[in-house]
Amino acid sequence: MSRVRAVFNDVENGEQPVPPSDEAYFEKDSPIRLVHADAVSMMIGGIRSLLLQMLHPPALQGVLDHSNFREDMHGRLRRTAKFIAITTFGHRDEADKIIGRVNRIHATVNGTLTGGAPYSARDPETLAWVHVAEATSFLEAYLRYVKPSMSFADQDRYFQQFAVIARKLDADPVPETKNEAEKLLRRFKPQLQSSIEAKEIADLVLTQRPQNAPPAVQKILGTTAVELLPSYARTMLGLRHPGLSVIPARLAAGGVGRTLRWAFRQN
Repeated sequence: MSRVRAVFNDVENGEQPVPPSDEAYFEKDSPIRLVHADAVSMMIGGIRSLLLQMLHPPALQGVLDHSNFREDMHGRLRRTAKFIAITTFGHRDEADKIIGRVNRIHATVNGTLTGGAPYSARDPETLAWVHVAEATSFLEAYLRYVKPSMSFADQDRYFQQFAVIARKLDADPVPETKNEAEKLLRRFKPQLQSSIEAKEIADLVLTQRPQNAPPAVQKILGTTAVELLPSYARTMLGLRHPGLSVIPARLAAGGVGRTLRWAFRQN
C-alpha cells in the first residue's frame, strides 16, 4: 500500500487521505493501480493531458466559462488527482459517490462556442476526448519513466480497467486497448484547434509552480510533459520540442521518481 501514498496524500488541503481499499473497483497490483500509484509519472502525464485537452474547443470552453483555473490551477489539479485516486484505489462506494458528484457538476457546465454551436460537459464525445487524453498521457509517462518493459497485454488491460470509470461518466466511445486509444486520438485530431486561449492556458500550466516547491520542479515536469506531446499538439500550442534540454530533465524526473519509490517501500 505504500506505493499509493503519494497519490493519496495529494488531495485537497486539510483533508485526510483516503486509504486504499480491498473493495476497490480494481485489484491490488493490477495495471491501473500500478500506473496511477506513481507520483512523478502521474504529474508528468497530468500536465501532458491538460495540454492536449485544451485543443478540443468544447473542453476548452467549459474551462474558460465555468472554472477558476487561472486563479486556482493547483486546486483544480488536486481535485483531479483526488478523483483519480478515489476511483482507482478507494472503496467502490466512495468511488461511486465522487463519480456521481462529478456527473452532477458536469450537468451544469454548458454554453455556446465562439461560432455559436452549443457545448455541454455531459456530451459523450467530449467526455471521451478528456478520457483518452488522460489515459494515453498517464500510460505514456509511466512507460517512459517507470516501466518501459510493461507488456502489451498489461497496457491493454490498463485501458480496459480505466474504461470502467469512463463509462460511469457516460463517455462514449471508450477505448479498451492501446490500439483503440490511438485510433480514437486520430479520429479526434481534425476536431482540434489552435487558439489564443489554449496557448494561454498552456503557458499557465507550464509556468506556474506548485506551492512550496522550487521553480526547478515545475520546469522538470513541464519539459518532460512537452516532450511527450504529439508533434502536432506542440505546434498547435506554440510549443517547441525541448531538444537537448530534455536530457537533464529526464534524468531529474527519473531520479526523483526512483527516490520516491524507494522511500515509500521503506515505510
